[in-house]
Order: sequence, then structure tokens, then C-alpha cells
Amino acid sequence: MTAPLQTAFVATAPDKYTTLTGRLAVILDGSTPLDPNLRKLNRAMGGAILRLVESPEFGKAKAGSGHRLAFPAGIAAEAVLVVKLPKKPTPAEARRAGAAIATFNGSTPLTVVAGKQARAAEIALGLALRAYAFETYRKPDPDAPTPNTEVRFEVKDPDAVSAEHVAFGAQAEGIFFTRDLVSEPANVLTTTEFATRLEALRELGVEVEVLDEPELERLGMRTLLAVGQGSATPTKVVVMQWKGGDEATRPFALVGKGVVFDTGGISIKPSAGMEEMTMDMGGAAVVAGVMKTLALRKAPANVVGLVGLVENMPGSNATRPGDVVRSMKGDTIEIINTDAEGRLLLADVLWYTQERFKPTGIVDLATLTGAVIIALGHELAGVFSNDDALADAFLAAARAEEEGAWRMPLSPAYEKALKSRIADVANVGGRPAGSITAATFLKRFIADGMPWIHLDIAGVAYLSRETDLGPKGATGWGVRALDRLIRDRYQD
Repeated sequence: MTAPLQTAFVATAPDKYTTLTGRLAVILDGSTPLDPNLRKLNRAMGGAILRLVESPEFGKAKAGSGHRLAFPAGIAAEAVLVVKLPKKPTPAEARRAGAAIATFNGSTPLTVVAGKQARAAEIALGLALRAYAFETYRKPDPDAPTPNTEVRFEVKDPDAVSAEHVAFGAQAEGIFFTRDLVSEPANVLTTTEFATRLEALRELGVEVEVLDEPELERLGMRTLLAVGQGSATPTKVVVMQWKGGDEATRPFALVGKGVVFDTGGISIKPSAGMEEMTMDMGGAAVVAGVMKTLALRKAPANVVGLVGLVENMPGSNATRPGDVVRSMKGDTIEIINTDAEGRLLLADVLWYTQERFKPTGIVDLATLTGAVIIALGHELAGVFSNDDALADAFLAAARAEEEGAWRMPLSPAYEKALKSRIADVANVGGRPAGSITAATFLKRFIADGMPWIHLDIAGVAYLSRETDLGPKGATGWGVRALDRLIRDRYQD
């Protein structure tokens, strides 16, 4: 697994700033005179820091931006990054400051002079997230310098900041786990390998159970099995339980779509861009990342995470358009399009989750439809819910974590699009309102009175551009928002 930067918090030592080697980042709010801890450093540099702070360029700069002073005279450091940040920044500003420092990190030691900055732990989170790189399959360049993997934060109260950072460090590791899973090629991350990586969470105290095909057959998960029956890769369901709360408290549930590769099956996708379908297990990866985060921070909550793991291939035994399968719930489904497979997977896993665990609520996550990208682009995930209180709580958590999400409509009016000529329901409802009819299909497998959210993350799980907190590729979207939702709403 890709490991976040190792972060240490130590007491400020201004007398040593001029002798620190490597790279040095200092955080300033733009006011003058300078903080007493930085005056000696500024004098040694011939007043360069003060000149920058008083410049029009720095005055116009956004909070969280960094300004590099290369090879400064009078000190041992090879470069200094001056980061503009208010004394009381927002969490987003603090994380952007950390991201700016991450792009400044090189191959030599890095020290961040954070002083009295109230959000030093969140600066460290932003630094860790932006520094992520998936390099597993690149041949190392023998001439390239070895990247620095450690950062030291000098702060006023290192014990307090270290304690605060525990939860943020857990988030970083959970997000890295998610990003790694989404980034892996499908010939490596088979359903079996995915399950094996989830079984490793037992080392953190997560109870992990793997249900293989014979057990899924016994349970009646026919729609799930129908998705994978054209592949030589076995279908699995992995159940992860974090029991950090009171034994009498029913768990909150997370359910993820884990299609390790999606050709579309018999309704095969166009070849252009199909290589990106390695990310069609993004929902399952987010569930895995949240479970790891909860375990690492020892969350006082009961949470169960279930993921359905399949490969959708056009083999000789593959499900055909026009086939009818019976779900675990008992409803029959006419399969019009085998490329609408995620909802078939989720139908059975959602029903099983409710029957076995009787959760207090459910959030499912899936890279489910291209239609949600047409509706919301790559900025926002689609949020569908039957419960206003749960939806509002999630949206508040997503806003707080700056993970874009937008509530979409659900209405009985859309059910008519899913009518089948021979079965209880069809698995697609045509092109109009495609993400809504997909959510409407899933709602059929949610019991009356069960608070539920469906998150369509097709547009946000994997991006072709960099973001403030990550390189292009897998984003880990949802780990922070769901961790906050659990912390705010479900912890004992």
C-alpha cells in the first residue's frame, strides 16, 4: 500500500531555523510586524521574508497559496516556501496550504514552521493527501533523487497537535487505501485479491467475512451472481464489521459496488476509454477506506461495510439481454441491458444487509451511471435518498469536507420507466433521467422505513485532472464525508 508522508510534531525552536538543512516552509497571515519566532530568520535572509509579505503580490494572494524563495542567502536551507494563511483559517484553507507545501516537497528534509497555527493538523492532512502518488508499476529512474518521505512540523503545543492529528492521519490512510484500490489494474485486483486485501483489515480489529459463490447461491443472491457468471473470476461478497460502540446499538451500514472490471457484458461498451473501467469498483473502495479509517481512529461506533465483488465479462455463460433473474428479495428482474450491472449487484447486497444486520441506516456507493456525469459533471456526486434527515446530515458532512455532492430527485413517477413486459421490473428505464431511474430501481430493494442514501459517484471517483488535494486519477472521494457523518451522527 502507498504510505502517507510520515509526520512528526515538535516544539518550535526559532534559534535553529537558520541552520536547518533541506527545505523550510513558514506560515504567515500577511500581517506585519513578523511573528517574533521568524524575525531572526528574516534578518538572516536579509529581510527577504518581510519584503515578500509586504509586496502587492503577497497581498493579493489567496489563502493557502505558497511563494517560493529559492537558495536564500544567510541560511542553510536550500529553499523557503512562504505560505499565506489567516490565523484562523477554514479547514479548506488549511488543507490547501498543506497541498501547497506538498508541491514544494523534494528529496531533502522538510520542516514546516507552523507555530501557533490553530489548524496545523489539517495542514498536515492536506500535505499528505496532495503528496499521494501511485508508482507501483513504474520502473524506478536510477538517476532520480529519492523523494523525501518525512516532514517535521514545528508547533507551539506538539502533544495537542499530535493528538488531534490521529483522526486526520487515519483519514489519510483510509483515502490512500481507496486510491490504491481504484488505481490497481484488473489483472492484479481480481475479486479474490480484493477480498484478500480487505481481510488484512483484521489486523486493525475489523471483523471480516468472505462469502463465496456457494454461500451466495444458498442465500439466493441470483442477481449478483448473474453479473459475474460470464467471467472466470469468482463473485464474492465481503462483510466488514467495526464494533467500536455499545453492543446493544444496531450498526450503520455502508454498501459498495465492486465491479473489478466492466466490459458491459453482452451489451459491450465501446472500446475507447474502456481501460478506465478498472475504476468501476470505486464504491467498494470507498467503503473499504472508511472502514480502515474507523479502525485506525478507533471510532466509538458500530458500522458494517459490505461490498459485492464481481467482473462483468461477455463469456459463453454470460447473462443475456432478455434474461429474467429472481433477486434475493423475490422480485423478478428482466435484464434489458447487461451494462446496467451495478444495480443488479447492489439489489441483492442491499437486501442481505437489511435482513442480516437491521441497520439504523444505509449509504450505498457506486460508479453507477454515465447519466450522473451528464447531469452534474465531475464536480458533484449525485445524492438520492428516502430520508430528509439522513440526506441533510450527509450533505452537511460533505460541505464541511469540501466533497461536492448534490441531492437529486426521487419520485414514484419514474417507476413507470422500469416496467417490464414479463417480469416485476426491468433493470433500465431508457436514456431520460438515467441516474434517477437507476436510483429508483435500487429504492425497490430498500425496506419500508429504512433510512437510505444512494451515492452515484461515477463523476467524482476518478478524474483526468489534478485537484487541490490529489493528482489526477483516483480521488478517494467520500471517505472524509462519510467518516464525518459517522462521527457527527452515529458515534456513542
